[in-house]
Amino acid sequence: MNSMSLADTGQTLFDLDEHASVDEIRSLQTGRLAWSLRYAYENVSHYRRAFDAKGVHPDDFRNLSDLSMFPFTVKTDLRDNYPFGMFAVPREQLARIHGSSGTTGKPVVVGYTANDLSTWSGLMARSIRAAGGRPGMMLHNAYGYGLFTGGLGAHQGAERLGCAVVPMSGGMTARQVQLITDFKPEMIMVTPSYMLSILDEFRKQGLDPRASSLKYGIFGAEPWTNAMRREIEEAFDLEATDIYGLSELIGPGVAQECIESKDGLHIWEDHFYPEIIDPHTGEVLPDGEMGELVFTSLSKEAFPVVRYRTRDLTRLLPGTARPGMRRMEKVTGRSDDMMILRGVNVFPTQIEELLLASGWCSGQFSIELSREGRMDCMTIIAEARDHVWDGAGMRAHATTFVERVKETIGLTTKVVVIAPGTVERSEGKAKRIVDKRPRPG
Repeated sequence: MNSMSLADTGQTLFDLDEHASVDEIRSLQTGRLAWSLRYAYENVSHYRRAFDAKGVHPDDFRNLSDLSMFPFTVKTDLRDNYPFGMFAVPREQLARIHGSSGTTGKPVVVGYTANDLSTWSGLMARSIRAAGGRPGMMLHNAYGYGLFTGGLGAHQGAERLGCAVVPMSGGMTARQVQLITDFKPEMIMVTPSYMLSILDEFRKQGLDPRASSLKYGIFGAEPWTNAMRREIEEAFDLEATDIYGLSELIGPGVAQECIESKDGLHIWEDHFYPEIIDPHTGEVLPDGEMGELVFTSLSKEAFPVVRYRTRDLTRLLPGTARPGMRRMEKVTGRSDDMMILRGVNVFPTQIEELLLASGWCSGQFSIELSREGRMDCMTIIAEARDHVWDGAGMRAHATTFVERVKETIGLTTKVVVIAPGTVERSEGKAKRIVDKRPRPG
């Protein structure tokens, strides 16, 4: 087992100035990619086999474009090597182990050295600061703690920045509201769908959410739309920004939307190299084109990843608030949760956008997929707001929404409007799709 660290290459684990130039970032990436490819090849048997099978060697890497020669890593590779087969260090050198929040199959197990945890804390502190956080503020952390990386990732970053943390975790929504009201934190980190549940509880208790102390919200762990951003910002009178991450990469803190611009998430490219590929062919696409996001880690010791296919759909754009770091647009959906009905591609985020624009929907909804005869069908079950609910299914609104979906997405669907508070709430990632179609075979 080769114990070479990134520091041995002369590329130390410093926190690069986030306002570095594009040339400075590209130079750093070239050196770190060369190290990371060799490190993965020499220390992870899966990567050695995958590189050899593709006929490539770390020595073949000369510049950033050469990365396209190397094989992709997919989630099944990580599950096939469960639990510790993808680790590059002996178990004795691990400082922490996390697991994916997936609900099917074996979980994805990831590990961290002490250096990895320090890097992660720094990136989260950088992210929170980019979202408006400052030392001395209090952060209400409603991300789940445990194997899921969200809770502890946010916690350690806020502490690194110098903030006080309320480690609330998810659930106990009435208690969430009580502590926000009593402790008066300036910041909150939580999934956007659960923030809507917190909003419902504020109103249930007769409290004005705009009178709360919250000024900054950092939301992630699931795709969400600008319509939901406006809903949250207007309801709480706060600034809402998006954070992105994956357990397979490090956790939250891979990319962060900056409060100055709120125009997409700046990727912390000194630690993660992004590519956009055609999800069907694997071809690398130029910046500006929509496709699947792929990442290679540049500094991870315990769990390096090479060209990991995230399945998230977005595109890369030039940096703005952090000019040297490229931006990724808000994730529109995933290549593996895209619904295809009668030849039409549909994402839950498209439905969410339309529902929030309707004015009558609370933002809570689910999508049921079924089959009638030989035809796939979609039913949108949407919850009404308290002040518009008529107790009888709001048939006129439902009919109008059917027409709106047909006009904008090109798909005929069913719409069922239900009473306020009746869509099942999620304390973590929202579960939007219920597939009741018969399985093949």
